[in-house]
Amino acid sequence: MRVAVLSGAGISAESGVPTFRDDKNGLWARFDPYELSSVQGWERNPERVWGWYLWRHYLVGTVEPNAGHRAIADWQKDADVTVITQNVDDLHERAGSSPVHHLHGSLFEFRCAHCNKPFHEELPAMTEPTIEVEPPVCHCGGLIRPDIVWFGEALPQGPWRHAVDAMESADVVVVVGTSAIVYPAAGLPEMALARGTAVVEVNPEPTPLTPYVTLTIRESASRALPGLLERLPTLLK
Repeated sequence: MRVAVLSGAGISAESGVPTFRDDKNGLWARFDPYELSSVQGWERNPERVWGWYLWRHYLVGTVEPNAGHRAIADWQKDADVTVITQNVDDLHERAGSSPVHHLHGSLFEFRCAHCNKPFHEELPAMTEPTIEVEPPVCHCGGLIRPDIVWFGEALPQGPWRHAVDAMESADVVVVVGTSAIVYPAAGLPEMALARGTAVVEVNPEPTPLTPYVTLTIRESASRALPGLLERLPTLLK
C-alpha cells in the first residue's frame, strides 16, 4: 500500500510546539505575524526576525515526537509511506519517518539571504526568548536567514514536486492536523480526491476539507494514528 501523509500544525501542537496563533500572552504576542514572517519584515528588522526564529529553533529542540509522529513512522514497516508536512520542525524525522518533504522549510536549515549558500555553523544556545538578536553573517557579507517559506515566497520546487507525485501515486491519503486553508498545500488532498483516491482526515475540528473527504476521524493525531493503518481497510469499506 502506498500512503501519503499531509501533516499540519495540529500534530506538532500535541508535542508542545505552539503555533503563532496560540501565543496570546507571550513575548511575541504584540507582533503582527507578517512582521516576523515576511521578506519585508526581515528587511525592516532582521534582528527581530532572527530572534523569533532562533527562539523557535531552540524551543522545538526541547520537545519530543508524540504518539502520532511515531505511529506514522511505524507505518513504514508495512507500507510505502511518504510524509509531506507544512510544519517547520523536525519531529517526523526524529520519530523515524523517511522521506519527509517540508513544504514550508525547516527551522533546522539556514541560508544566506544574499547568495543563498547554506549555513551549517553552530548556533548559540538560547534558553530565554530575546526580542532582537544579531543574525550571523555569510562570507559574502549577506545576513543568514532561516530557510523558511515566508509570506509571499514560493514553495521550494523539490518538496512540492515530491508532494504532487505522492498524491498522484497514493492508494490512500491521510491528512492530519492541518487547517486546510493554507494554499497551495491545501490543494494537495483535492488533487487526490479528483483522482478518486481515498482521503482520510484526522482532526478534532472540522475544516473546509471535511465535506469532501472519504472518512473523517474526529480525534487528535496521538489518539487516532496508532493502529490506524491496520484498521483502514475496514474503515474504508
